[in-house]
Amino acid sequence: MISVGGDGTLLSAFHRFNHRLDEVSFLGVHTGHLGFYTDWRDYELEELVDSLQENRGASVSYPLLDVKIVYRDETADKHFLALNESTIKRSNRTMVADIYIKDELFERFRGDGLSVSTPTGSTAYNKSVGGAVIHPSINAFQLAEIASLNNRVFRTLGSPMVIAENEWVEISLQDSDDYLLTVDQLDIRHDNILSVHYRIAKERIHFASYRHMHFWHRVKDAFIGEN
Repeated sequence: MISVGGDGTLLSAFHRFNHRLDEVSFLGVHTGHLGFYTDWRDYELEELVDSLQENRGASVSYPLLDVKIVYRDETADKHFLALNESTIKRSNRTMVADIYIKDELFERFRGDGLSVSTPTGSTAYNKSVGGAVIHPSINAFQLAEIASLNNRVFRTLGSPMVIAENEWVEISLQDSDDYLLTVDQLDIRHDNILSVHYRIAKERIHFASYRHMHFWHRVKDAFIGEN
C-alpha cells in the first residue's frame, strides 16, 4: 500500500487496512518535509519504482498499541489498533481515574487526561506532553500524564512510564460522564465508558522498501535541525 502525502495520510491508510496487516506492507512517499513513516520523497518516484521492481531495500516492522474499551452498559467491548497513540480526556471537568498495571492499583490520577503511545508515536503528541522519546526497536509502550494535579492532597507519579511488552494497563474511570477517547486521529465519544485497557498488540505494521536512516538522525532533523 503506497501512501502519498505525510505521516497523517499514512495513519489514515493504516486504519483503513489494519484488518489485513498480515497481507499488506506500507510504503510512504512524502510531499513535504521528512516524515517518520515516509522514507521516499515525491521527486524520487523513478528510484522508488526501480526499488520495487528489483525488490531492493530492507523491510522493517513497528509495534502497535492494542486498545480495548469496556462500557458500563450492555454495549459490546470495542477493540482498536493504534500506530501512534491513544488519549483519554474528560470534556469539561477534571478527569479522575484509577490506573492499574498488571491488575494491581498503581495510582489514582486527577488531571486533564492521559496519553498512551507506541515507540514510533513517542515523537508525536506524547512528546508535547512531556513524554520520553523511545527508540522504535524497543517493544514497549508509554503512559504520560496530561496536566496532572499534584499537591498535598492529590499525588501522582508525575512522570511518564515505559511499560514492558508483557504488561498491561487499565484506566478505570470513576464517573459515568462524557469522555473523549482518541485512537490516532480517530475520535470516540461516549458517556458510559467504564475502563480502557492498553497493551502491546500481537500485530505489527510492516513497511516495504525501507531505506534505513538512523532514528536519532530523524529526531534531530525533525526537532533540532542543523547546528
